[in-house]
Amino acid sequence: MPQPLIELISQETPEHYSAEFRALRDSLLRQYEDSVDAMLIYGSCLRSGDALDGLVDLYLVVDDYYKAYRRRIPALFNRLLPPNVYYLEVPVGGKLVRSKYAVVSMEDLERGTSSKWFSSYLWGRFSQPCGLLYSRNPEQTGRVHAALAQAVLTFLNRVLPSLPGELETQEIWHQGLALSYRSELRAEKPERGMHIYESWEGLYQKITETAMPMVGYRVDTARDRAPTRYRVHIDERTRQLNRWSWLLRRIQGKLLTVLRLMKSAFTFQGGIDYIAWKLERHTGVPVHITPRMRRHPLIYSWGLVWRLYRRGVFR
Repeated sequence: MPQPLIELISQETPEHYSAEFRALRDSLLRQYEDSVDAMLIYGSCLRSGDALDGLVDLYLVVDDYYKAYRRRIPALFNRLLPPNVYYLEVPVGGKLVRSKYAVVSMEDLERGTSSKWFSSYLWGRFSQPCGLLYSRNPEQTGRVHAALAQAVLTFLNRVLPSLPGELETQEIWHQGLALSYRSELRAEKPERGMHIYESWEGLYQKITETAMPMVGYRVDTARDRAPTRYRVHIDERTRQLNRWSWLLRRIQGKLLTVLRLMKSAFTFQGGIDYIAWKLERHTGVPVHITPRMRRHPLIYSWGLVWRLYRRGVFR
């Protein structure tokens, strides 16, 4: 295990939050009771520290899907194509705090952040800074920190062969996150990775400096000038295979995105309106949702999806 990286992640993972975030945590703990191992927060609300700034993005880490749901169908969906995504809103001080939370088992979190997981869906997300909103005990805290550290190493090992041989920290994360984003149907602009990096620049620099000696390639580090530059030695055959791997990830990831959207039609209350709001927020393109699409999103939304794809809204 990458122990120095785990120690850094454990020191840098926020664990104290405002009443709004705690209200979401307490509501989910009441709903899922003793099945919850941990709860992670990420995304724009973590960066701003404001739970009222859009939807709070949470990951609910459970010890067993059936124990969490007490129903076979959602547990089966979650096991076959993790995660399941749900909507939650909680009143706090006369205002509504809204959240989108995903359910994943600790086992799938560990596997999905490891090098055994081909898709970038989990290791791409959890290589980015996260906060720990809840943990059952120190053992589960340690497992979460280890998974986050492993996600960083998996991310670096998967993206470095597709990047220039000499580069700075911001180039690693900007270009690497862009590769990960292109492996899904996403509405975010290409500059999204740079915005995330700039929000956590100091942390990314420390994480990269700690992690680079642990990657599977020979890395020369030039610290005699600012910013630090890394020269990564990777043979051409490995680079070519990596480029083919990312092509396959893009095909696989876009298909899995469609399947997850179809699955969320059964789990995400108001999901189609949320998707429309997010598309408009990120792209400025108006999205009109008809009553018929709200009633039967799986039947009547495909024309809209195709039109938006043709206009370049999805990348």
